[in-house]
Amino acid sequence: MKLKRFCIALFCAVILFSSCNNRANSADKKDSSDIAKGHPDWILQGNIYEVNVRQYTPEGTFKAFEKHLDRLKNMGIQTLWFMPINPISKKDRKGSLGSYYAVSDYTAINPEYGTMDDWKALVKDAHEKGMKVIIDWVPNHTGADHYWLTKHPDFYVKDSTGKAMMAADWADTRKLNYANLELRDTMINQLKNWIKETDIDGFRCDVASDVPDDFWKKCIADLRKEKNVFMLAEGDKPELNADGFDATYSWNDFAMLKKIAKGERKANALDSALNRTDSTFPANTLRMFFTSNHDENSWNKADYETMPGAVHAPFAVLVHTVKRSVPLIYSGQEEPFLRAIRFFDKDTIIFKNFAREKFYTTLLNLRKNNPALAADASFKKVKVGNEDAVYAYVREKGNNKVLVILNLSNKQQAVQITDTSLLAKAENVFMNKEEVISNAKWNIEPWGYAVYVFK
Repeated sequence: MKLKRFCIALFCAVILFSSCNNRANSADKKDSSDIAKGHPDWILQGNIYEVNVRQYTPEGTFKAFEKHLDRLKNMGIQTLWFMPINPISKKDRKGSLGSYYAVSDYTAINPEYGTMDDWKALVKDAHEKGMKVIIDWVPNHTGADHYWLTKHPDFYVKDSTGKAMMAADWADTRKLNYANLELRDTMINQLKNWIKETDIDGFRCDVASDVPDDFWKKCIADLRKEKNVFMLAEGDKPELNADGFDATYSWNDFAMLKKIAKGERKANALDSALNRTDSTFPANTLRMFFTSNHDENSWNKADYETMPGAVHAPFAVLVHTVKRSVPLIYSGQEEPFLRAIRFFDKDTIIFKNFAREKFYTTLLNLRKNNPALAADASFKKVKVGNEDAVYAYVREKGNNKVLVILNLSNKQQAVQITDTSLLAKAENVFMNKEEVISNAKWNIEPWGYAVYVFK
């Protein structure tokens, strides 16, 4: 009787294990196959370069920036994200030029940058060079003297005295009221107009989390009737991807990268950050990964202090090679420009040495040319050494396979590759040489990195 019960229990355990294993395998397949659904094809192996027009050149104009297009194309840049190009409110203006995000007219061009014809010419030139263009849109609030304040005062949230409220603690802004259906229709129509009139390829939406989800669902569906635009939300919540945004900010992951860079967390703490997306976000979620952007640079000393010197490189490699990633480079990172760029005044980025340009060119072109680094390629973590310090993974799609090894510590680490599927001929991308990977131990320098492409 005991033997019979044991056999039944063993049989049930085998069935349960098989079922769990099948579900796990199914989840892995879903993870890699569903990610691509619904997105413009070009973004899956693409990248984003954030353009700060005001600070990019001494002139601070579209025409002056346009002279950099060939250089950026040669570096491998695919998508240009332009910080807000609209006129800036003068009332309650911060600094001498004001915040880009205090818009006075959604339908016009900031005259500091040039004319609408200049903008259209820039978009056309970028498209002819094979690049995509998205613009920053500020839907949560306007500047303090937007014409809607007098023409459509009911477009705004009011305080106890009946005046339009500022958004958050931004004194130069006024909060929009999405309970007003006319505002919603007007906002969508003005977004559409930029697609129709200037042929842009999408939008980066500022403070997207503070705008109602039901607005985004309708808005994004309507915009895609005009063109299959790429939609990037400044936000880190699953609802935004469910609303139709292609990509959201990986703020949670970036916070973990900074802690690891400081030595406050171990390399394997990345697991929980990355797994959060898999477990809580829609299956087709893309994430914009970064080591800096305009906010992090101007206010939080990224990446010149958060990931200084040699510390920057392994995190940049991760940003460009990790699963679900749409990587971002901010204006000046290829130089690198090693200080905060002022936000409300003229503060020209000095391009002189382009010391990181070759590094970024290698990364960007590897991603563009190898499907194993597409956002929807599979991801498998592998152990090659001390997991407190060394983070390694394999990306694979079809017959393409890439191994990434990162030393996320300030000490030399021993590496040994024991996975037999990786003991083969491969190209060491940054050493630009072919190697036969063996199971022999070797050392990787502090903040070192190695990327292998299998033949």
